[in-house]
Amino acid sequence: MLDKTNPKDLIGVTKPNMFAIPPTAMLHESMAFADGGNKYGFYNWREKAVRADIYIAAAKRHIDSYLDREDYDPKSKCHHLGHARACLGIILDALETGNLIDNRPVKGASAEMIRHFEEHGTFDGRTNKD
Repeated sequence: MLDKTNPKDLIGVTKPNMFAIPPTAMLHESMAFADGGNKYGFYNWREKAVRADIYIAAAKRHIDSYLDREDYDPKSKCHHLGHARACLGIILDALETGNLIDNRPVKGASAEMIRHFEEHGTFDGRTNKD
């Protein structure tokens, strides 16, 4: 199919597919970034390092608020999921720019447990190492 298309397409398909991100998700995230930027300064995490635990905790609070059926943050009026995306975006940007203080705990077992659930449909308390 690509041999019968514009030459730009042959290059375009090798690049990150920004088309795959729903615009509504980006809009909600941008509102949360605007709220944070107005409070703390835009791209403030590039000027001073940020701790991973702070943004992980904030993202979880927003996700939990959404889970408990509160869609919008009462203070910012932004969607909780937009805030969660913004928190995760800050972590990713800080990671890639070298400004992340990676203070996550020592490696745990949850990723391996999830793989075990996916493969076996249950978890019997043992890791795959047993």
